[in-house]
Amino acid sequence: MQIKQKRNLKRIVDVCLTALLLCLMAYPVTGEKLHEWFGIGMTVLLIFHHVLNARWYASLFKGRYNAYRVVTTAVNTLLLVSFACTALCGMAMSAHAVPLLYGILPVSFARQVHLALSYWSFLLMGLHLGLHIPVMTAGLKRSRKACTAADAAAAVVSGIGFLFFVQNGIPQYIFFRNPFAFFDYAKPAVVVFAENLAILFAFAFLGERCAGLLKYRKNKSGRGRKEMLFCAVPLLAAVLIGTALLLLKRIF
Repeated sequence: MQIKQKRNLKRIVDVCLTALLLCLMAYPVTGEKLHEWFGIGMTVLLIFHHVLNARWYASLFKGRYNAYRVVTTAVNTLLLVSFACTALCGMAMSAHAVPLLYGILPVSFARQVHLALSYWSFLLMGLHLGLHIPVMTAGLKRSRKACTAADAAAAVVSGIGFLFFVQNGIPQYIFFRNPFAFFDYAKPAVVVFAENLAILFAFAFLGERCAGLLKYRKNKSGRGRKEMLFCAVPLLAAVLIGTALLLLKRIF
């Protein structure tokens, strides 16, 4: 396979994985049967994704590890483990897609682990996407004004995403403090997808900012400090926006 064709295929697979992930997180919209089949599709695509990126495994024990490589390797590894465990627990509860695997793990245990790790997978996927954004956009040339405008818009969207992250009880799920998922089945599908997309965007933005901070952290010059400031301020603004929105919602 030619390099360009393989690169395009990787992009198509990545887009499909992101779309499937958003569908999986929209359980109140899709229902149980579709949720299971989306999960099977996600598992197959993930295997294909890792086959296409087999060179990454071959390079794990080669070269030097700087801070950025350590963080990306850790996130990638945690994401792989999280996805694998989520899929296994999902199959242990399957009533439609793979019923023969039902009960391979205690169902109550599988349900709690599946709930927590599905959200971990979702958030780690956001970080994974964000950490790779600088590499994907390395060839783009933008003015400082364009960057500032994009950062401001991203900070606002991310702030809204952080609001939904807290409002939808995700911290309770990822730390196993709530073993049962509570969904608003009356919520319109477009709202469910919009909220999940905002949360994914927020964590992708967090990953992208972290990548920038890791890139410039060793540069002690005035330019390095300035670039770190440009990375940190929009992220801080996003957190403040999310906090302010959460407080306003609780007050009113």
